[in-house]
Amino acid sequence: MTEAKPPTISGVPDQKTKTCDQVGFYRRQIEGPNLHHRALLDTLVLTEKGACFQLLEPDTQTRLLLTVSPYKNGAVRILIDELQPIKERFRVPDVVTGERQCEQLRVERQDEDSVTLTWSSGCHLVRVWHFPFSLEILCGEEEVVTFNSKDKLWFETLQDPSRQTSCSSELEEDQAGSLWKETFGQFVDIKANGPTSIGADLSLHGFSHAYGLPEHADSLKLRDTREGEPYRLFNLDVFAYELYSRFGLYGSVPLLVAHKPDRTLGVFWLNASETFVKIHYTTDHQDGQTPPVKMRRIQPQTDVHWLSESGVIDCMVLLGPSPQQLFSQYAQMTGYQALPPLFSLGYHQCRWNYEDEADVRAVDAGFEHHNIPYDMIWLDIEHTDGKRYFTWDPVRFPDPAGLQHHLQQKNRKLVVISDPHIKVDPDWSLYCEARDGGHFVKDREGQIYEGSCWSGDSCYLDFSSPATRAWYARCFALDKYKGSTPSLFVWNDMNEPSVFSGPEQTMPKDAVHSGGWEHRELHNLYGFQQHMATVDGLISRSGGSERPFVLSRSFFAGSQRFGAIWTGDNVASWEYLNISIPMLLSLSVAGIMFCGADVGGFVQDPQPELLVRWYQAASLQPFFRGHSANVTKRREPWLFGEEVTAAIRTAIQQRYCLLHYWYTLFHQAHTSGLPPLRPLWVEFPKEASNFAVDNQYMIGGALLACPITEPGVQEVNVLFPGSGEDEIWYDVHSAKAYKGGRTLSLPVTLDTVPVFQRGGSVVCRSAGCGSCTAELQQLPLCLTVALNSCGVAEGELYLDDGHSFSYRDTKAFCLRRFNMLSGRLLCRRASEEGVFECDSVIQSVTVMGVKSKPAAVIVCVSDTTDVSAEFQYTEDCSIVTVTNLNLRVLMDWEIEIV
Repeated sequence: MTEAKPPTISGVPDQKTKTCDQVGFYRRQIEGPNLHHRALLDTLVLTEKGACFQLLEPDTQTRLLLTVSPYKNGAVRILIDELQPIKERFRVPDVVTGERQCEQLRVERQDEDSVTLTWSSGCHLVRVWHFPFSLEILCGEEEVVTFNSKDKLWFETLQDPSRQTSCSSELEEDQAGSLWKETFGQFVDIKANGPTSIGADLSLHGFSHAYGLPEHADSLKLRDTREGEPYRLFNLDVFAYELYSRFGLYGSVPLLVAHKPDRTLGVFWLNASETFVKIHYTTDHQDGQTPPVKMRRIQPQTDVHWLSESGVIDCMVLLGPSPQQLFSQYAQMTGYQALPPLFSLGYHQCRWNYEDEADVRAVDAGFEHHNIPYDMIWLDIEHTDGKRYFTWDPVRFPDPAGLQHHLQQKNRKLVVISDPHIKVDPDWSLYCEARDGGHFVKDREGQIYEGSCWSGDSCYLDFSSPATRAWYARCFALDKYKGSTPSLFVWNDMNEPSVFSGPEQTMPKDAVHSGGWEHRELHNLYGFQQHMATVDGLISRSGGSERPFVLSRSFFAGSQRFGAIWTGDNVASWEYLNISIPMLLSLSVAGIMFCGADVGGFVQDPQPELLVRWYQAASLQPFFRGHSANVTKRREPWLFGEEVTAAIRTAIQQRYCLLHYWYTLFHQAHTSGLPPLRPLWVEFPKEASNFAVDNQYMIGGALLACPITEPGVQEVNVLFPGSGEDEIWYDVHSAKAYKGGRTLSLPVTLDTVPVFQRGGSVVCRSAGCGSCTAELQQLPLCLTVALNSCGVAEGELYLDDGHSFSYRDTKAFCLRRFNMLSGRLLCRRASEEGVFECDSVIQSVTVMGVKSKPAAVIVCVSDTTDVSAEFQYTEDCSIVTVTNLNLRVLMDWEIEIV
């Protein structure tokens, strides 16, 4: 969180942050000439890792090295570096996981103008053109992507700092900044290596919809940037951030996803320095003019221009072609979503700050008294001894272990904050240990960098150093972190990093990290690497047996491997509730799947209706936490009257009833890369009318959610995707059926949460909700079978112990599949792997879409005698409900509706 102050929500950016025109490297690239590089085709060398060419910029005679590597998973990597740099340029570590398997390239055609390369798998080709240099990726004869189609390739080579003395007049600082020194307000950025920016453009042929590039408070579909600012990827602490803005927020994922009816494509720009992205859509007509009737139709195209301050050009094109294949390709590149412990999918209660141990116990008791389930309660910075992390305030929290044991007896957990800034205090052993161990970032003069944050004068841990990360991880050991227990979990905040006294409230770019790398090179990695170290610490704390839970505010590509993130310091307003949906969808598309927004808004006080609607919306999103600033009124769910309490209770209870479905979706994310939260186009890729929809979404493949995000609503418009002849949607509360391919206005009340189950799906719920996830695991299960127009449905259920790594280490899990066809529902193994003993039973089955009353319902368990089952038929909504089943999930069985 950031110090609370009244938010400004306007079209004018806060002058604490830069506009693109105030950034030197951006101006140079936009205002500079096209450099007309040539590909020297006679320098082609084929290796096990791809094809290498030299590129020549004729005016300066600068030579670059281009490497093209096709991967077996359907991706093509384009890497450009200096041919002979005076020293190594920064390449992003820790993000790309494992070694990729490269395809063996061969030359298919070559002449003086171009070289065409092919490989064994798939139908793709790469064609490299001599002049002007461009690189095409083709599918058969169809051009899919062109790299450098607009001739925007830009590469500023490293220079010897002594050069600046010989041309001081050119390099003197002016109003707009300079090559070796740049100013912003009172801050001066000295560039040790001079200008080192890079840039390139790609044309995505046939595409007119692009997504991703989080984090921005903007629509799901990325906007054309010809007017206004480009999208900025630069992690910043932005309190009460501006809405519908392209300015950078807390995290950055340089992944753009484009979609059209027959292909989904991704462009992953692996660069951790400040980055701008310009997007230009070309449609059937341009500049608002309608073309003459006989004019040739212009193919849609999306042009993407990436501009980064430093590093190398490392661009991966993910070729799909389906959304599912694209998500898998990206997960194989940067890692799969971590399988969260089940308790972390429950409800979290947080405030800056619960005052003391008595306050925490009282809030915990309040949830019990009001019959509202929850799993984790959180403590902000005031729980520490003078803002020293890994400590406890001796007056407010004299017995932290006792508090944790009190919560753990009820199977609940405590979460505490741990920020990256360390209070300058020579009498504090942890500060001295970090200082003496060389674990702090240094300034450009080689001294320990000091800035200010919550602790006052602070030093910042250098998480780019593996040694520092290992030291930090050890700080979470139970014998070192006094007062901690195995039921204590962690929240990484302020890790952009936030520096109250720094330029744009972050660390100066000329600060120096391990290995001599400037902060400018790796700024967007800082929070990612703290998140990594914290997760390692919690895993080590348990001897490698228990899954961690760590929430981080700052993130980068690959952060999905570590845990959860949230959208930061939002505001208690309907506009912020509304924008939270496209923000979370954008994160999900970019691989950051365990995401959520602070329920009720972090700052300001929500009206009761807004609070209810926010709980209802957030209960249908992956990370579910109520959180508020210390200047707001208390807002525990029972403080607004019984009507509000009842509505919030219902929303949270329904979340718990659905947790087995959420957990199964996270298993899918963990194994296939498919996000639990999905834009409509992921499930309905051919329906162009859905491509820009971002006020409703799919939860997995089975549930359509349409949260209400406006006040006083009595009717809501719901778009039911799919063909009207084939697609059926069932209201999860009334079971009323709706045909797809239409938008309907449906009545709602304050208690209404519009959710619909897709025909053809099976969803597993709990028969009750319990007081936390531990109780939930002991409850029987219910299946809801929603028949499609052919009378068919299918679904899965994933089970394990919910907290350990046994599912991975000893295959202690089970994955069951439910299939309904021709009136018979079968329960079978969905995977040959996995052995997990549990007593979970299916208590009841509800089948929606049964046109007439059955004569009987017959149950067969393995080889036992068939048994008639009790059932009810509700004619007005065509439902069969089979009760008192007590069928073990782990056994094969079938139910036949006769």
